[in-house]
Amino acid sequence: MSTTTRISTAERLGRSFGRGWRAYVRGERRASNWLVSKGVPVAGATVLLWLVKLVVLGVLLYSAFWLALLLVCVVAVGWAANQSHSDEEFHLQFPTTLEELRETPGYDPNLYNDTSHEMYKDDD
Repeated sequence: MSTTTRISTAERLGRSFGRGWRAYVRGERRASNWLVSKGVPVAGATVLLWLVKLVVLGVLLYSAFWLALLLVCVVAVGWAANQSHSDEEFHLQFPTTLEELRETPGYDPNLYNDTSHEMYKDDD
């Protein structure tokens, strides 16, 4: 049995996030120093870096909004497609048999070429 202590996955993940955060802070400090070396005042460099952060945050929120809206639309379409109707509830809006057609108001056998109807008149 080994006596070495192994770090957990959570600790490993936390360390990698910490390394990434430190790298980001170093890069931000380097960018700020570069701006100051180019003649931008320290306050101006700070404001510029905050402006960049806010623009990036705005772009992320904008894209997250549209992705969320797209997800809501996909869920709504999926829900609507999942609504099943039984055959008993389904009724056609038009007659399906000749008897149903004859019972509709304003039925004219000449329009449907219904030669077996008593009101049918041949134009010969």
